[in-house]
Amino acid sequence: MVPITSVLERKLSDLQIPLAVEFPSGQRVGAADARVTLKLRDLSSLARIAAGQVGRVAEDHVEGRLDVDGTMRDVMLIAAQMIGADPVQAHSGAAPLRWWRDMIRMSRSKVRHRLHMDAEQIAFHYDVSDDFYALWLDPRRVYSCAYFADPAMTLAQAQEAKLDHVCRKLMLRPGERFLDIGAGWGALLLWAAEHYGVKAHGITLSKNQFNHVNRLIEERGLQGRVRMELRDYRELEEDEPYDKIASIGMFEHVGRAQLRPYFDKIWRLLRPGGLLMNHGITAGGTDNTQLGAGMGDFIERYIFPGGELLHVSHVLKVMSEAQLEPLDVENLRPHYARTLWAWSDSLEGQLDRAREITSDRVVRAYRLYLAGSAMSFERGWISLNQMLASRPSGDLAAGTMHGAQSDYPFNRRYIYESPR
Repeated sequence: MVPITSVLERKLSDLQIPLAVEFPSGQRVGAADARVTLKLRDLSSLARIAAGQVGRVAEDHVEGRLDVDGTMRDVMLIAAQMIGADPVQAHSGAAPLRWWRDMIRMSRSKVRHRLHMDAEQIAFHYDVSDDFYALWLDPRRVYSCAYFADPAMTLAQAQEAKLDHVCRKLMLRPGERFLDIGAGWGALLLWAAEHYGVKAHGITLSKNQFNHVNRLIEERGLQGRVRMELRDYRELEEDEPYDKIASIGMFEHVGRAQLRPYFDKIWRLLRPGGLLMNHGITAGGTDNTQLGAGMGDFIERYIFPGGELLHVSHVLKVMSEAQLEPLDVENLRPHYARTLWAWSDSLEGQLDRAREITSDRVVRAYRLYLAGSAMSFERGWISLNQMLASRPSGDLAAGTMHGAQSDYPFNRRYIYESPR
């Protein structure tokens, strides 16, 4: 039997970025000029490092079983090499057992996405600490993919560009009723009201976000024009339809089992001819709900419990089955990689303050989550899609051309021409 230290030494010698492992005794293996050093507090992590189970190694770091000395960018370059196999394909499973796996997956999704469960899962992530998120987000606290319309943009500029990009795609007009499902810290809600004159309604399951946005509404004198509620989308009244609806970075929490009811609900909330922007993270592979090599399990345990990845093709299929017509799909995957690296770099520059606000355990988890997500978007393991859709009105004479049946002009020119 080959000693595990020999297996580890061979694996370390194959890496392009020099890595060393330091044992509790002080003994080291690996590169003398290591750019990253894994300092073990006990030996239980050795087998996981040798096997390339980066998700389990990340768990060991969060739980304090090993420390990481090196930049997050170097750590992720090493992690990508240690994984070896494609983590998208590696988690898809064998075709003959697919029906059984899909049944188990659907059953688990139904259990995980009941009303009270979703509320608990959202609180686990979003109510960590407003001050913690404020450390590394932009001033508007936009916690979703930015849009670098100009490569020279700062993160703050790119987030404003994203807010405007969404508003333009939705063709927001003064006086329209606009719903933001999962409104976060209110950036899109307030931008739409202040720049496009809509009557905006936002909902969230995070108490911290609910309180923050209502303070902003009062400070900016937007009472009567903007409303923020602590409410699940399934509980929204359907008596007066909305002209436009946005769901930004929210449907990842909906779950496979609830995706059709989610789009059915949006169809009922949207007026005939109205537009929907469904923006969110999608799977890089057509058949995986999370990443392999233990990365998906790490995210489930420490960051987003209940989160499920779905391929854009599956989302569009279910959207269409709910009688919402897909109009335009834009892939912003590399934009999210750049966004996440900006968040990661910002957090890295304020680690001591972050630990004071939360805890060392939370900071360890988020350092790996932000940098690991950036790596995953760069490599196409996960993606980000904006899906614009409408509820066709059935009126062939409505719209800019015969048969349009919606506000959409069936060309993209309007998206890139500023309405202001």
